[in-house]
Amino acid sequence: MKQPNLLFVMCDQLRADAIAALGNSTVHSPNLDRLAQRGVAFTNAYSSCPVCTPARYIIRTGREPHTTGIFQNGPFEIPEGLPAGMEERCGPYLARTLADAGYRTFGIGKFHTSPWNEEIGYEVQLHTEELFENPYQRSHDAYARFLAERYPAFEYLEQLHGERTDMYYIPQMSPLPAELTVESWVADRAIEQLRVEDERPYFGFVSFIGPHPPCAPPIPYNRMYNPDQMSNPVRGEREIDLMDEQIAWMNYAVWAEDINDSLARKIKSRYYGELTYIDQCLGRILDEVEARGDGDNTLICFFSDHGDHLGDHHAWQKESFFEASCRIPFLLSWPAQLSQDGEVRRELVGLTDLFSIATHAAGVGDVRDGIDVLGVLADRAEPREHLFGYYGVPGTRQFKVMVRSGEWKYIFMANGGREQLFHVGDDPNELEQLLGRHPKVASRLRRVAYNEIAAHTGMRQALDGDDLKVLEFEARPLIRIMQFEESKGIRDFGM
Repeated sequence: MKQPNLLFVMCDQLRADAIAALGNSTVHSPNLDRLAQRGVAFTNAYSSCPVCTPARYIIRTGREPHTTGIFQNGPFEIPEGLPAGMEERCGPYLARTLADAGYRTFGIGKFHTSPWNEEIGYEVQLHTEELFENPYQRSHDAYARFLAERYPAFEYLEQLHGERTDMYYIPQMSPLPAELTVESWVADRAIEQLRVEDERPYFGFVSFIGPHPPCAPPIPYNRMYNPDQMSNPVRGEREIDLMDEQIAWMNYAVWAEDINDSLARKIKSRYYGELTYIDQCLGRILDEVEARGDGDNTLICFFSDHGDHLGDHHAWQKESFFEASCRIPFLLSWPAQLSQDGEVRRELVGLTDLFSIATHAAGVGDVRDGIDVLGVLADRAEPREHLFGYYGVPGTRQFKVMVRSGEWKYIFMANGGREQLFHVGDDPNELEQLLGRHPKVASRLRRVAYNEIAAHTGMRQALDGDDLKVLEFEARPLIRIMQFEESKGIRDFGM
């Protein structure tokens, strides 16, 4: 068979439970449903480092943080003994790998590279981000440049996707009409690339900025969902929910420390509105894929970089190993090769596996740190026994590790040596701490975590002799994160 086209589509901060076809009776997602119903949905899919920059380097390298060296947003720590360059450590980026395999490559949307304009191997790359540190970045952002050149009346806007800082989790409406938002622009540019005539198969990477906060859908999606019909956040015992110090710290940082249920429902209504709007944009892309005539031999992967707590577990944002934060949607559609019966699979998969999926489909299979998911579906490869998650620089108080094994989830936090154990099969909302009732399970999974960390040079600072390193608990000073438009010289409140 001819090499298939490959289309990766991702959202930012989209929860795994926000797809109607997979059980959400509130949200309207007809095009995500379309993918799920004609393909395969993995319901135990995870972001192994659930925050923006690390997750995206996992996707483009097929490597876990112990090799990329990126365990959180912010300064990177190159693992000891490994080369300084990212591609030297990890191997060629996915776009470069597929270009070498004969693909025409294009990437559109948010990439969250460091540096912000890093060259990552696409033949055509239209790169757009949320915030700009200086006028040069804003003028060289593909979407911001499009607006400035074609619709200069909107140049007065400081932030193109909604207000941040103290408005980060305040329900909003897009300052732009639906046809001019970044989501519509991404879809338009993707459709242009899909219409390019070329004998080569294509690899397209389409990356939406939403539904990442601020939750600011355009008209009419801003009023699509009635807040009174939204569910309240799911919370457990406060001392268990807030055992991970990152949660309370981040709540305060993004001005979300005292959100009540009424406001939480309003936020969710706008979050769902943004999702449904993106779903409509996705539908236009899917229609174009099918109009080409080679749609059956196009492998589409849909996923997100991580989720959003949306108030669950007394938490907002991401960066924890609760399901709301680290479990992600993971849909595969390839009519020529995969089931078209809406198959649901429960194997443990993650962002690391996307590299393997693309390269195996292209005939140049490279598993790297993942598994051969297509091989698992075809019964010619073994599923993974354990799935690991990492956050925070190893050896620091922010470091934590997760182990998913069967239906068990174990979490270890270096700051104070705190531990959590949940059975997500019986308790999908993770409300019951089982550490005291199942100490042998916790001890076994702690040893599994130790062995995995010990196997990688880039994480051994997280060990202390023959155990995980425990640091005396220390609370971090609370800070507010200012997210103003620095390209316009705005860095703080005031005129």
